[in-house]
Amino acid sequence: MTAYTKPYLVVPDQIKLLESRGMSVPDQGKAAEYLSRIGYYRLSAYWYLFRESERGSPPRFLDQFKPNSSFKVAVELYAFDKALRLQSLDVLERIEVAIRTPIALQIGQYDPWAHRSAQYLDRRFIQHHHADWLRKLDEKATDSKEEFAEHLRRRYSPSPMPIWIAVELLDFGPLSFLLSGLRRRDQTEIALKLNVPRPELLVSWIRALALVRNICAHHARLWNRPLVFQPKLPQAGEIPLLDHLVSSPYANRRIYAAAAVARYLLMEVNPRTRWADRLKAHLETFPTSPHLSLKTSGFPAAWENLPLWA
Repeated sequence: MTAYTKPYLVVPDQIKLLESRGMSVPDQGKAAEYLSRIGYYRLSAYWYLFRESERGSPPRFLDQFKPNSSFKVAVELYAFDKALRLQSLDVLERIEVAIRTPIALQIGQYDPWAHRSAQYLDRRFIQHHHADWLRKLDEKATDSKEEFAEHLRRRYSPSPMPIWIAVELLDFGPLSFLLSGLRRRDQTEIALKLNVPRPELLVSWIRALALVRNICAHHARLWNRPLVFQPKLPQAGEIPLLDHLVSSPYANRRIYAAAAVARYLLMEVNPRTRWADRLKAHLETFPTSPHLSLKTSGFPAAWENLPLWA
């Protein structure tokens, strides 16, 4: 472990440091405003690819910036990413809401409290995750200020919430955990309702989208970010609209893969949405720089002309 030795720098000294490393900062007044309001460390994620690097696996990035590196472009990229997160939250909210009801209807038919019973859940989920997942759900049920939760506590306590009410307390992450913890036959029924041919595809997609939603909700960088939870890719011809992903072995590692599966699911749950058009319009505003490319986020050439985005 190496001790942290970088010194504290006031904003004018931060600007001097950037210039000494080769970054162009033509309007220092605006630069000082952005550094004071957004912060050096947050903005540094957006000029990372402007840095010189040495070959290696992985490459080693240096402090010096490449020629034609601009503070203005870094701020434009920050603003672009912020708007991208807002657009992503819009579609993810629709998918999150749309997945709740199929889950509740599928397992609620067995028992109102099927989500609490090992009989209706996957054995591995019961062994490794269920107790913690259920504890967090019960804490939410106890602490929630939602009117329906307060009504249930007053009238039916100590009886726990049935699944069709409990799902309303689940954020996307816990909801994705519940989906992954269902029996395969129930996952299959839910997947088919969303026109997904295999349950493992849907489970991985929802897990990946829950991660993206978490990134967006915490205002973290979305552009050019690797996906920790990667959506599984269908086999060639299994979902023709996604065949362009199958042709690339690393297509599921970047944000485009999440956008593609979100678009596919959205076509099922909200076919009249214009989100695809809004996304295409936004990506046309991607900052111009010799050091930036949408390819680093996984977007293939001419992606906007693919049938998926028609």
